[in-house]
Amino acid sequence: MDYRHLLLRRRHDVLFATLHQPKTRNALSPEVVAELAEVIGLAESDVAVRALVLRGSQGFFCAGGNVGSFQSRLDADPSGGEDPVAARNREFGRFMQRLAALPVPVIAVVEGAAMGGGMGLACAADIVLATRDARFALSETSLGIIPAQIAPFVVARLGHRIARRLGLSGERVSGDTALRLGLVDELAADGAALDELLAQWLGRVGACGPLANRVLKPLLQRCGRESDESLLDDAARQFAGCMRSEGAEGIAAFREKRAAAWHREFSAAEIREAQAVPASAAA
Repeated sequence: MDYRHLLLRRRHDVLFATLHQPKTRNALSPEVVAELAEVIGLAESDVAVRALVLRGSQGFFCAGGNVGSFQSRLDADPSGGEDPVAARNREFGRFMQRLAALPVPVIAVVEGAAMGGGMGLACAADIVLATRDARFALSETSLGIIPAQIAPFVVARLGHRIARRLGLSGERVSGDTALRLGLVDELAADGAALDELLAQWLGRVGACGPLANRVLKPLLQRCGRESDESLLDDAARQFAGCMRSEGAEGIAAFREKRAAAWHREFSAAEIREAQAVPASAAA
C-alpha cells in the first residue's frame, strides 16, 4: 500500500517502519495506527520477514495519542449503542494485541520522547534501544484520562509496582532511569551510536534461524498462561519440526564452523539508509 504517515523499507527481510508525522511529533492518529496495522499484517503473513524495527523520524519517537483528534471522538453520535470513545479506544487495544503477538522480534528504537501510547509501543516490543536523553512517560493521567489499552503491556514489561509508580504520577523518566527500571534494554549516547547499537542487535537476530524465532516467540508468550503439560507437549513437537527443517542447516553450520545459510549482518550505514527521510518528505 501507499504509506502516507510512515516510511516503510525492507532490508535483509527486516521491516523498518519509521513514524513520520513531524507536525504532531509522530502522534498515534487513527491513520498512523491503520498504517502500522498494515505493516503488522505484512509481517504476519510473509514468513520471510525476520524482524520489525519501530522508530520515529527526526529524532522523536512518538508523542502518544493525537490529542487534536480527541474532540471529534467526544462529538461523535453515541446513539447507535456503543460509546464511540470506548469503541475507538478498544480498537487501539486490538492493534496493541497484534503488535505484541507478532511472531518475529520487534525492536523499538527510541530517541526524543515516548509518551503515553508511544511508551506503550515500546512496552509491546521485545527489545528496546534508546538514547540516554530519551524520555518516557505514562502521561495520560495528566490529561485526566488513563492509559487504558496499553496498561497490560506496560505491566507485562515493568511489573505492577513500576507501572503504578509511572501511571499514577505521570513521571517522566530519562533513558538511564528507564534502563534501571527494565523498560530499556540498552542505551546509546546519541543517534549515531544508536544506529551502531541497532546494527549489533539486528546482527544477533540475523544469526538466529528465522523459523526458530517465529516458533519460539509464541511459545514463550504461552508460558505461565497454560499448564506445563500441554505446553511442553507442543514444545516437543515444535522442536522436532525445527530440527527437521532449519535445525539440519544450523547443526551442519556449527559442525563445519561456518555461518548458517540464514545469517545476516547489518552496518550502521545500512541502518541509516533504511530509515532516512527522503527530501520530498522531510517537511
